[in-house]
Amino acid sequence: MPDLALLLTQLLVILASARVTGRIVRWAGQPRVIGEMIAGLALGPSLFGAVAPRTMRALFPDDGMMPLATLSQLGVILFMFVVGLRLDLSALRGRVRSAIAISHASIVVPFVLGAVLGTWLHPELAGRGVPLLPFILFCGAAMSVTAFPVLARILSDRKLVGTRLGSVATACAAVDDVTAWCLLAAVVAVARSGNAIERFGFTLFGAAIYTTFCATVVRRALGAWSDRRQQLGIAPIPSEHAIGSGEGRTPSVGAELVGLTVVFALGSALVTELLGVHPLFGAFLAGTIAPRQHGLARAIADRVEDVVGTVLLPVFFVFTGLRTEIGLVTSAGLWGVFVAVLAVAVAGKLGGSAVAARVTGAPWAEALAIGVLMNTRGLMELVILNVGLEIGVIGRELFAMMVVMAIVTTVMTSPTLTLLLEDKPELTTPLVP
Repeated sequence: MPDLALLLTQLLVILASARVTGRIVRWAGQPRVIGEMIAGLALGPSLFGAVAPRTMRALFPDDGMMPLATLSQLGVILFMFVVGLRLDLSALRGRVRSAIAISHASIVVPFVLGAVLGTWLHPELAGRGVPLLPFILFCGAAMSVTAFPVLARILSDRKLVGTRLGSVATACAAVDDVTAWCLLAAVVAVARSGNAIERFGFTLFGAAIYTTFCATVVRRALGAWSDRRQQLGIAPIPSEHAIGSGEGRTPSVGAELVGLTVVFALGSALVTELLGVHPLFGAFLAGTIAPRQHGLARAIADRVEDVVGTVLLPVFFVFTGLRTEIGLVTSAGLWGVFVAVLAVAVAGKLGGSAVAARVTGAPWAEALAIGVLMNTRGLMELVILNVGLEIGVIGRELFAMMVVMAIVTTVMTSPTLTLLLEDKPELTTPLVP
């Protein structure tokens, strides 16, 4: 089959499967992204390849995967740009103490437990020739992530955005996002530098300088430019068609401005890739420094998310599924390792967050609900896992286990939250009527 015809066939199958499974899980009360993750896993060797191996190899041949891989990388880079655009640290107002305590506990506890687990797993499940330090750092980072976009979608679907529970969870997830991606940037820098202290120093110093420059000079310049647009009367206008938060009308911007911001995001991604960190960090950083005034960042996020969420992310899910072979986890020992991975993930993230929330004054029901929400890993975990596999830190067996762990911890969020919030109106009542 010609290359273009093969790519179009692959996209047709991927997008159709994502839409169908997304609708199915929505009926079951789960976010659509869960269905897309499952579709990606099903189209890989774990299901499709096991049932019809010849058909799967014909549809996804080894020598015909480069276009899909490129689209997958582009999709996740733009997705991280959208995550940065939607990061709203204003949610911390009035909740700084509890948010910082909970978010730090939800990073430190799973990170330490993940690092300890990594010490045990390193001899058998690390990438070939990978030293202990980058492996245990990666295991810690992988256990620490929270899927901020999925969490936000769950809160919106359950009408919890304006509640005390929703406000605290959103604030904690915002801090988590920044911390987790800084951790991942450090892990990638360590892994790529190997034993070269000079290279690691260059990467760390260069990333710090670039981040500081963006957070000060570039951020102020963009803010002044946004204010100038407002004065000239070309600020974003309300649109009925934008997607995202679901809270009323969302500002909309023109195609030219969206194109410029995407170029900026890709340029930032290129800079961090050249520095030796990872392009995802650059794209995320570009989103975080975009002007928030006049609804500009939200408007750009809505426009970019239209294409990323409906076309490019399903490609990323399938590309992840094609790299995930649950059949590699065959022995009882490996399934025991998976149980340990899942237990550490839940105990570290859910347990650490819940205990910290309780210590800061939240009742147990609210503390456990916060822990359940922070335990949502979803797409963000898949992004981190793909980075780990890409740079060779983890092997394919551990990759498969952690992909399943990401799905399980995300699927368990909605039903567990339903049980915890039953007969708890104080947690589901908006703070401001």
